[in-house]
Amino acid sequence: MTLDAWINTLLFGIYPYVCLTVFFVGSWIRFDRDQYTWKSDSSQMLRTGSLRWGGNLFHVGVIFLFFGHFVGMLTPHAWYGPFFTAGTKQIVAMTLGGIAGLMALVGLTLLLHRRLSDDRLRATSKTSDILILVLLWLQLVLGLATIPLSAQHLDGSMMMKLADWGQRVVTFRTGGVELLADSGWVFKAHMLLGMTVFLVFPFTRLVHVWSGFGTLAYVLRPYQVVRARRLNLPPGHLQSQDRRGV
Repeated sequence: MTLDAWINTLLFGIYPYVCLTVFFVGSWIRFDRDQYTWKSDSSQMLRTGSLRWGGNLFHVGVIFLFFGHFVGMLTPHAWYGPFFTAGTKQIVAMTLGGIAGLMALVGLTLLLHRRLSDDRLRATSKTSDILILVLLWLQLVLGLATIPLSAQHLDGSMMMKLADWGQRVVTFRTGGVELLADSGWVFKAHMLLGMTVFLVFPFTRLVHVWSGFGTLAYVLRPYQVVRARRLNLPPGHLQSQDRRGV
């Protein structure tokens, strides 16, 4: 095995499983042992400023990007092939992903500037708070940088390879590393940094994302039946209480 092949195997064949293991196991351990740290640590009381614009733009954009990547990467081509081609899928992904990526990047830039430019916010910020913001900012920049490269080949071939790699990883199939042999460094850097975000996820404020998914359980849970308690009160007792204003 050549050096390049060994590095690719390490980064795109082994590293993904390390990141996913730490992501799931680390999140479970933190929830089990440190539930008081399971929060987003809002800084709204210290300074509102650009928080609303930055927070809304970032969250709307990044939520769209997350589900877009999740569906786009893990949906087999056979499921959507009868309806549209891989090239059409790539153009849609470039357009909608570019809009959402710009929204998230602008919002995150506002949030990062707000946290670094204010003395009180910077003093109360953890190192992990700044680190995760910088990592996400770089990840968004790399993601947007892939759009001009993808525009050079609109047949969807590269997107198919990336999706096939992701599906092979989650289904524990071999052969995914070879698919990325001719991928550009921007694509590889984007994928590596994305996996690294999953690696550091349990050790940052990002764990509150799990709580967001957890709230969906409230929509599906059955209604709680509450029955009135029967009290042995003399007749007219409640009416006398109402007249006294109790």
